Amino acid sequence: METRLVPYETLSLVQKQQLDTLQVHPEQLAYSGDIYCALNSLLVNPNPGAIKGFALLADDLPVAFLLLKRPPCLPHWADEHSATLHALQVDRHQQGRGFGKACLQALPAAALEAWPQIKGLELSVDADNVAAMGLYLRTGWVDSGEAYKGRIGYERRLALVF
Repeated sequence: METRLVPYETLSLVQKQQLDTLQVHPEQLAYSGDIYCALNSLLVNPNPGAIKGFALLADDLPVAFLLLKRPPCLPHWADEHSATLHALQVDRHQQGRGFGKACLQALPAAALEAWPQIKGLELSVDADNVAAMGLYLRTGWVDSGEAYKGRIGYERRLALVF
């Protein structure tokens, strides 16, 4: 099965409709949100170019989605020379097949194509989200050692420097 991470705006109408059906497990909603919230933040953003959406296609079928943000949409904890990862979601029917890992492996090239000036990627992950934390660390992200009080509990900051 061939996978590729593509910008949201390059999806066909059918692929966008398929993406609208993406669902995460209910227990993951607190961490990643749902596809409607992610697409809403992408499509109603008043700062064009500050938020970009990407879909992971598996044989042309959208199986995952994520957002990247740049100034002025960066969170307070992020370095201005980075892009931040948000709302990484793998469809619940497709989980366990390596699609989250495929997203993270393809992400640096996609981010640099979108914003050649960035020096790396950053994210914030709930410390209790063991599965996500393990995935990020296994794919080369580095824990900054800093934690802060987030929406749910304490969150860790991770970075991937280019």
